Amino acid sequence: MTFVTHLECSATGDRFDADAVHNLSPTGKPLLVRYDLDRMKRELDRDALAQQPPGLWRYAEMLPVADPRHRVTLGEVETPLLPLHRTGARLKADRLWTKDEGRLPTGSFKARGMALAVSMAKRFGLTRLAIPTNGNAGAAMAAYGRAAGMEVYVFCPEETPDVNVREIALQGARVWRVNGQIDQCGAIVREGKERMGWFDVSTLKEPYRIEGKKTMGLELAEQLGWTLPDAILYPTGGGTGLIGMWKAFDELEALGWIGPKRPKMIAVQATGCAPIVRAFDEGVEHATRWENAATVASGIRVPQAVGDFLILRAVRNSGGFAIAVDDGAIMAAQADAARDDGVLLGPEGAATLAAWRVAVDDGRLDRRAHTILFNCGTPLKYPMPPVNRALKLDAIDWEDVESA
Repeated sequence: MTFVTHLECSATGDRFDADAVHNLSPTGKPLLVRYDLDRMKRELDRDALAQQPPGLWRYAEMLPVADPRHRVTLGEVETPLLPLHRTGARLKADRLWTKDEGRLPTGSFKARGMALAVSMAKRFGLTRLAIPTNGNAGAAMAAYGRAAGMEVYVFCPEETPDVNVREIALQGARVWRVNGQIDQCGAIVREGKERMGWFDVSTLKEPYRIEGKKTMGLELAEQLGWTLPDAILYPTGGGTGLIGMWKAFDELEALGWIGPKRPKMIAVQATGCAPIVRAFDEGVEHATRWENAATVASGIRVPQAVGDFLILRAVRNSGGFAIAVDDGAIMAAQADAARDDGVLLGPEGAATLAAWRVAVDDGRLDRRAHTILFNCGTPLKYPMPPVNRALKLDAIDWEDVESA
């Protein structure tokens, strides 16, 4: 069963047939899945969700995959909310939490989007997929695509973490490093579409990854007893998750499952690649390309996002803001959360903690606010600081051990 009625151009509002294969709208903008929310309100029971197994497919009736046989799953779990008590205590904040998306298949939130995108590709009979990636999206598409028996082609910027490239290849995808940024890898996918006959699964260039990311908002609302936090800090590259959560909140309100309160949506970027921050500060609706993008947080190294105007609208309509932090602050925040609270954040997740500190210090965020930081992936795919301590069995220096 599905409540889908049509697809809608996010820029013009034009309607398109949901039973046909689509990439962008004719105006080159993302398409959004629309539902019969009135019928959904009559037929779905919020409390009945408690009887469903936890995880992404708990919300199947609020998603576009009509036939369960088309679902491609690798065991998408409900991701936990973890308190950052000691980290927050440094700024006298006791309601600081992280939602750890690194627990999902392939170690990142990209599993949510790819579970839906590949499931819908299966529903439409597609057999060859292609994607540009900074790492985790390619890994997720390799896993889900191969689980569905599809051919997968992946193009990565040359500075993509080596573990991501190896992971993609091990899972059976064809993967290449490219001497350019992710948007230039995207141009390869676009240019090869006619010759290679593949379907482009780039961020927001098909309608369904956003529906998978929407489940972050559905899950968060349910975990908080059908309320929403005061603020959400989200590491923003392509921004699909931020846009998806904003869409989820609108749909939940239409169903009467939550009220009109919205969290401040805060887009977090790195100072080495901050096109959304620049556009927000300039008061414009579209972000120009960021040249010479560079940051340790490769997941947010996106020089230009096709959904820039949707990110900026959500941020502004929520009373939020866009903020950039440098790589030094990112790595310091990662070390602090690991040492103080035992929580390993990926560089992108650590960027949200660094940004929260800055925003509390300068007054943009209330330290007492109920705040959720999104940790979008496991840090185990990134290099970690070296450890050089060693012991010799026949000459252990206990003073050295004690003082280490």
